[in-house]
Amino acid sequence: MQRRSTQGVVFVHACPKALCQHVEWALERVVGAPVSLSWADQPAAHGSYRAEVAWSGSPGTGAKLVAALRAWPMLRFEVTEEASHGNDGERMSYVPGHGVFRAPTSANGDLVVTEQQLRHLAATATSAEAFRHGVDQLLGAAWDADLEVYRHAGDGSPITWLHQVV
Repeated sequence: MQRRSTQGVVFVHACPKALCQHVEWALERVVGAPVSLSWADQPAAHGSYRAEVAWSGSPGTGAKLVAALRAWPMLRFEVTEEASHGNDGERMSYVPGHGVFRAPTSANGDLVVTEQQLRHLAATATSAEAFRHGVDQLLGAAWDADLEVYRHAGDGSPITWLHQVV
């Protein structure tokens, strides 16, 4: 039987210096291989650092990476997992005070809102403003608003690869 594989990226947008090594150890526990990230200053948060790392592994690895990083509620991070045979892609974002936002993604990385989600929203929204607010919730607008400044600070950063040990 052939093992299914997928890949994605971990974006640690803001991490206190004292936690950088702990983040690497947490990622190591998930992928089962040594991890050494290239940390850079995060200009959007004084005293914080940022890093990106691409990963490959079995479907569901992205969720395991999120679970490992949630151990530190002061981090800001995102994890993507590309679609693979039989599995949708997804994006998971974490922002202190908001928790985790998780949504399926299309092949080009857009968030996917399902027919049932839209039907429920249309049936329960009491006004046009409530509908707009509901769409914002489905799209994770609060997470995007918080993370956008951190994302821009990382434009052009190098990416290393993690490979899950099987």
